Amino acid sequence: MPILKMYKTPQVLYYFITIIIISTFVFLWGGVSASKHEDIGIYELNNGHFSIKLTNWGATIISVFLPDKNGKFGDVVLGYESVDAYKNDTTYFGGIVGRVANRIGGAQFTLNGTLYKLDANEKTNMLHGGHRGFSDVVWKVTEYTKDGESPRITFTYHSFDGEEGFPGDLKVMVTYSLVGKYKLGVKMEAKAQNKATPVNLAQHTYWNLGGHKSGDILSEKIQIFGSKITPTNDQLIPTGKIVSVKGTPYDLLKPYVIKSKINGLPHGYDINYVLDGEKGKKMKVAAIVWDEKSGRSMKLTTDAPGVQFYTGNYIENVKGKDGCVYEAHAGLCLETQGFPDSVNHPNFPSQIVNPGQIYKHRMLFSFSIKH
Repeated sequence: MPILKMYKTPQVLYYFITIIIISTFVFLWGGVSASKHEDIGIYELNNGHFSIKLTNWGATIISVFLPDKNGKFGDVVLGYESVDAYKNDTTYFGGIVGRVANRIGGAQFTLNGTLYKLDANEKTNMLHGGHRGFSDVVWKVTEYTKDGESPRITFTYHSFDGEEGFPGDLKVMVTYSLVGKYKLGVKMEAKAQNKATPVNLAQHTYWNLGGHKSGDILSEKIQIFGSKITPTNDQLIPTGKIVSVKGTPYDLLKPYVIKSKINGLPHGYDINYVLDGEKGKKMKVAAIVWDEKSGRSMKLTTDAPGVQFYTGNYIENVKGKDGCVYEAHAGLCLETQGFPDSVNHPNFPSQIVNPGQIYKHRMLFSFSIKH
């Protein structure tokens, strides 16, 4: 007998149908991350010398205001006019990218005898954690001090087992803090809960020290403290080799104006540098950038083994802040990181975090103004 025919009264029938609808809703939506229902806000840190604004959508830096040599403040990072625009972003402006930053070839890897197939969001490969990586989720704000001597904010996120194909639950934390007159500290940590998993977080801000509306970054000078790179194939997947930069446009061991070197590359810079560092020191200088016109400079130090130097090669007609339209080379990225695709190259430093272990990643941006 059909189930509905068992009920003769309209009231009972209505009740039965209502139960079915509610049960279906819970089944379809019960597994959706609670983060989707949390508030998205904008938060400011200001120590009286400079200020930054962030959002808990992607734990994203949306502005950094610094004075130039004439004392005029300007915003030196690319970004959007509203938080909603970040939800449709394809450039990863300012966000924390992960669970694994950069690319994983073939969107798969084998760990402890198990093959994990991931979300392929760039052809057959995974880029920056998949279609819904860490830059596309809402983080919780667990600590916030807006001003004073040590302004800081901490964002946390729980990445569930199987998210974008990655194994195990992962608790992630990032803290931004203003330390000293012109210093921005970034501390990232992640703890594997129940399964071994790869973790490689990166901060993906696009910098333009002349100001985000000043045009391209090709006239800025850069020095990168890496004497080797991890070359890639035509899909930007590392080949597994580690080679010297000597005699190539990638040799930036001394300060060079970017446009004096970039013409030797098909599109621009988009490569991982193996950082040299000093023996016995965890923190090492990754890069220094100078903008002569504004007088601003930025030194980046990190405890990560590599840094991805990217010159915004594929930015095209992107509507940004203050009515600005960004084009190619409007900003540069210096993403300190583990080596790309390390899960598929045993000779690269491992990015595997076992249960109970804590992944740690530190960055310090030190700005200065030359009058």
